[in-house]
Amino acid sequence: MSFKLSTLKAPKGARHYKKRVGLGEGSGHGKTASRGGKGQTARKSGNVRAGFEGGQMSLLRRIPKYGFRSQLKIKGVTRFATINLTYLDSFDEGSTVDTDALIAKGFKVNSREKGGIKVLGNGTLTKKLSVKVQAISESAKNAIEAKGGSVELVK
Repeated sequence: MSFKLSTLKAPKGARHYKKRVGLGEGSGHGKTASRGGKGQTARKSGNVRAGFEGGQMSLLRRIPKYGFRSQLKIKGVTRFATINLTYLDSFDEGSTVDTDALIAKGFKVNSREKGGIKVLGNGTLTKKLSVKVQAISESAKNAIEAKGGSVELVK
């Protein structure tokens, strides 16, 4: 038997034809073409987004929310260890107050507070001090300079 191009045929079962739906009642998929009855999903543009429930409040919005978003984890927020003027008053007259001096005195700096130390203006100051910190409030700066002390911001 000689092979000719016109006699070539694929083996049985090798070709799978796409099922054409909606072509009459006898096809087994006639009338509604396997789309069910009437309504939005029976239409050609009836696809809706995931989670859409036809205008009903979606499950995602019905269930209760819980938890919170910690400010510590938000990028760009600088955390300072805060200290008040009252604490600075425990240093000797004319001494230099910096990070090392504060830690030696027993001031604890948390590992989350990567911005350094910030002096706040609560309390009163009675001594002349030289303060070297990363940040300071305006009222604390005025109080230190009013006593003849100096303020230096370090990085």
